[in-house]
Amino acid sequence: MSLSGCNQTSTSLNKVVSQEEMEKVYHEIKTPFKYGVIFQHPDTTKMVDSPTIFRNNNTWYMTYIVFDGQGYETWLAESNDLLNWESKGKLLSFTENTWDANQKAGYVSLVNTDWGSDYAVEKYKNKYWMTYLGGNTAGYESGTLKIGMANSSTLTKAELWQTNDVPLLSPEDKDARWFENKTIYKSLVIRDKERHTGHPFVMYYNSKGDTADYESIAMAVSDDMITWKRFGKDPVITKGKGICGDAQIARYNDLYIMFYFGAFWKPGAFERFACSYDLINWTDWGGEDLIAPSEKFDEQYAHKPWVIMWKGVVYHFYNAVGDRGRVIALATSKDLKKQPL
Repeated sequence: MSLSGCNQTSTSLNKVVSQEEMEKVYHEIKTPFKYGVIFQHPDTTKMVDSPTIFRNNNTWYMTYIVFDGQGYETWLAESNDLLNWESKGKLLSFTENTWDANQKAGYVSLVNTDWGSDYAVEKYKNKYWMTYLGGNTAGYESGTLKIGMANSSTLTKAELWQTNDVPLLSPEDKDARWFENKTIYKSLVIRDKERHTGHPFVMYYNSKGDTADYESIAMAVSDDMITWKRFGKDPVITKGKGICGDAQIARYNDLYIMFYFGAFWKPGAFERFACSYDLINWTDWGGEDLIAPSEKFDEQYAHKPWVIMWKGVVYHFYNAVGDRGRVIALATSKDLKKQPL
């Protein structure tokens, strides 16, 4: 086991999660049954990515991002059973002559993190919020990418959200750290009710620095969702090579679970997790992958998690790349093909 924390002092070392606890978490969250591909964009020539799953008025919703050659846009889909999904339309789209003209890959903020909860999205200042990967260079994750914020008075309609005129965080900021001063990728914002960091809102995001060609997971904090400041001097999760990215947080008993994906620090792309008592100091799981390539539809990559527990079943949504292109796939803790709900 290894600890990846901001400062590995004697205080933080006391917050290491034991091997026994990590094993318990693994058995709680593992999803050995691959259900298969559950969603493709209506235009199957386009690639989809990065599901965010939430619930509103007894209906499930998924935001996902679409790459069409120009850049990323953000779309919405809905489902009644977590298995069958219908695309509803765009939430973030291309604009002209803006800092984020060609890239708007969004991720809904303030989803309930409690394991087995209602997975509702919290309003703040009477609005819903969504961070997004933004940039003005056309192409696949091209140019200098930054983090933007969008908001909306409606959560479940396919209507364009209001975006901000300037990024929240940029690799060009004066206080950008050594591991994030080249580009910034996916972000996640949660509410920290206990204020472990001293602030109510915590953001995790992956980034790349110009001194090292790898991605790590970083932290930032805010009191108002608009003004963000970086937290800590070092990444909270890193391998010093390849990719650690796309964090999702779940609160399980007295622990926080961070689902994330790894890539290229061993072959392929695969799903991992870490645990923490305080959202700051993380104990990385040293055992087998939660999900790894094994089927034709995910033979290249199995990565970018969103994991929930609903009515006794763990659903692990992930981005699969294989013979079906780039799609959203699902693995579960129960074999739903043999034992349907």
